[in-house]
Amino acid sequence: MREYEQMERWLRAAENNEPVWLDDIRQACDVMPEARPVVAQVTAPDGNVLDFRYDVPPWRTPKGRALTAEYVRACVFNILSVHSGEKLVIFRDGADKELCALLDELPRAFQVDEEVRTGYGKVVSIADRLCRSFGAGPFSVSFRDIGEYTPALAEEMRPYGLEPRLRRVSAMAASGLCCGVDAGGTDIKLALARDGRLLAVRVMDWDPASGVAAEDTLGPLTAFIGAALAECAPGEKLNGLGVSYPDVVIRDRIVGGETPKTQGMRQHAADYEAEFAKITALRDRLEPFCTPGAPIRIINDGHMAAFTAVMELVHCGRGGELTGGVVANAMGTDLGTGWLEPDGRIPDAPIELYDLLMDLGSYPGRKLPPEDLRSLRNENSGLPGIRRYVGQAAVFRLVWQRKPELLEGFTAREGDVLHIRTDPDMRKPCLASLIAAAREGDQAVLDAFRQIGRNLGQLYRQMQWLLRPKTDTRFLFGRFVMEPACFACIRAGCAETAPWIRLEAVDRSMAHSPLMQELAAWPGVTVAQFGQAVGAIYFCRF
Repeated sequence: MREYEQMERWLRAAENNEPVWLDDIRQACDVMPEARPVVAQVTAPDGNVLDFRYDVPPWRTPKGRALTAEYVRACVFNILSVHSGEKLVIFRDGADKELCALLDELPRAFQVDEEVRTGYGKVVSIADRLCRSFGAGPFSVSFRDIGEYTPALAEEMRPYGLEPRLRRVSAMAASGLCCGVDAGGTDIKLALARDGRLLAVRVMDWDPASGVAAEDTLGPLTAFIGAALAECAPGEKLNGLGVSYPDVVIRDRIVGGETPKTQGMRQHAADYEAEFAKITALRDRLEPFCTPGAPIRIINDGHMAAFTAVMELVHCGRGGELTGGVVANAMGTDLGTGWLEPDGRIPDAPIELYDLLMDLGSYPGRKLPPEDLRSLRNENSGLPGIRRYVGQAAVFRLVWQRKPELLEGFTAREGDVLHIRTDPDMRKPCLASLIAAAREGDQAVLDAFRQIGRNLGQLYRQMQWLLRPKTDTRFLFGRFVMEPACFACIRAGCAETAPWIRLEAVDRSMAHSPLMQELAAWPGVTVAQFGQAVGAIYFCRF
């Protein structure tokens, strides 16, 4: 029967280890007469309401139903990863018993009523923590007939005001002693400035994922700041401190707690929520470094990337390009995503794209455990998230598929599990070796980065549905874009799957603000490496 032919094609592709992209299913269902309409309506803790329609394909076999169930769950997972929320209402045809039965499985699949959650439940745990921070009730799911659906009102566009605001920030950063910190997955970078002049840039290796307690994260971070102050400004306190942090951050409070960086704590803490609350209170730990009343700002690393890009655009005369807002990605250990509205607002939402579910196929590639570098499954959720398609883990996986000898000396085996060695930590040396191979023209590595670009394009297609950005430009930070050969491949691959997207690398050519120009001239470092640390200096005045 013709209405089931598309489902059979998807299943054959999945079993042949080929990707079945979520956005391809969604777009196919948009024009499929037999698809059933579903609307997910999310109410955020601040009261904002958002609607997402995704039609559900028909099925006739258990395998078809399983793929459809995964499609439905992936759509909900991605919505909550990006927006979170206090309430989720699913509107569907109440007379369609088959569809209702499938949708009724969502609360159990997302472990809404459980205290300890895994897999899909990760986004519910984040939602609960975010709701607590807003003083709202716990996350809930309910179902209503689609005949009762009323579209949410579109939020009014606020007047543009980003460029003059950023110029004031630049002027304020020219006075006092200020510090910017960029905490990543494998290192912490710091920049210190006095009266608009850089005093120091520092980097320290760290491995937050291996920590078993909050102090394993907070201790090294605060000690690093203290040591830099003691060396460069002994006896002085900061007039402003900005921190870029790799987790969900809402209004200067870290509220996520489901990233790979807290994996060790999740596995070992007797009371994880109490332990993570100490991370949430990072701002309190930073106050002793600052003068009374000094601004202490904490922001998600992706948003920091967007903010940093915007600051440089304003200083090079491209402020007129900001009328659609700014989207930026930090490509490195994970994928950070940042968003600034045209008026400078940073949405009170997670916008955690690094964990999105994009590929519902590639069945054989899912069989390996998440700890295996060849696996498609993320360590923190166990699901085949985008982290294994565009981040550092994607480079290792894709190069191994094409030319495994390039990873010799960097890997270890524990039973059947193959992974990059962590004692000593060989992740950064391995990535540096592969980037050097790309620079020298190694075709296997270049092909891997081109595939990462294709995967990135698939992510941007999903962003169109989830976030409806008003700009088609994406600014990229991180190790991948520092090497022109890698960035050229990423850009070419992205053009194959999302040709309307324009990628810009944030490198030395993006150094236009006073502090960033000083960074560009600093010996032994690059703008791509330390740009977000300098951006954090500006952000503390924002």
